[in-house]
Amino acid sequence: MVASIQTFGDRINLHPHVHCLLTEGGEDSEGTFHHLAEFEDCLLSEFFKREVFALLLEQELISEALVEKIASWRHSGFSVHSKVRARTKKEAERVGKYMIRPLLSLERLSFDEKEGKVCYRYGKESEEERMDYLEFVARVTSHIPDKGQVTVRYHGLYANAHRGKVRKMEGGEQKLILIEQEFPRIPRRGWAEMIRKVYEVDPLLCPQCRATMKVISFITEYSVVDRIINHLKLSFVAERPPPPRMAYQEFLMDSETGTEYFSRFLSLPERRGPADFRRF
Repeated sequence: MVASIQTFGDRINLHPHVHCLLTEGGEDSEGTFHHLAEFEDCLLSEFFKREVFALLLEQELISEALVEKIASWRHSGFSVHSKVRARTKKEAERVGKYMIRPLLSLERLSFDEKEGKVCYRYGKESEEERMDYLEFVARVTSHIPDKGQVTVRYHGLYANAHRGKVRKMEGGEQKLILIEQEFPRIPRRGWAEMIRKVYEVDPLLCPQCRATMKVISFITEYSVVDRIINHLKLSFVAERPPPPRMAYQEFLMDSETGTEYFSRFLSLPERRGPADFRRF
């Protein structure tokens, strides 16, 4: 089983839930696969609710009185939907992509310049949620997980513990072995390719003979770099200093009192990249 923890809903609102991708059965010691009968969602929801309450009580994060009070509610907030079935590998991949999807889609996001509102479309009928930009930022940042927090967990054949046991086994037939197809590793784009893409300049092209250069070593000590530049009589002077990292703080302060910020901010000239790029 693979379980993915998500905290967001269709409107980027707080809606904690868990997506699980698991088999509908298992193998016994003889290697025979047993298919389990389907359960009603109401029974799975009741089982899930009891397990969550038991875990919270064990960790002393909730009292028994509060558990009895929530259990008496007509709608306790617990629900399970298990009607999605992945019959093929392609369908399983589609479900897996849905489990790890980002919290919002840029295609559904727009901005109303007149009212200064962030618009987000959601649902099958493309309903629209309009909110202030500060509320939008608060919604997005509230779903950022803590450092080191695990949001995807693996159990059974996918778990690291099972893989470690398989590697330690010496001889004998192991029937519950997960066979994975190995794909060639795709290297990440290098720094030279990223510079060519952003600045449309090849940093490895020699300015004299137009041949391709290669990196021999990286020098990180400032004193050595200065000695080399002075010896070769090279210099690099920018026509103007880089723009400040603080993004128009005065306009952000004005936005607290009204929507004038949006009209003023959108009328500002676009920021440019480095004014001068010289090779040396």
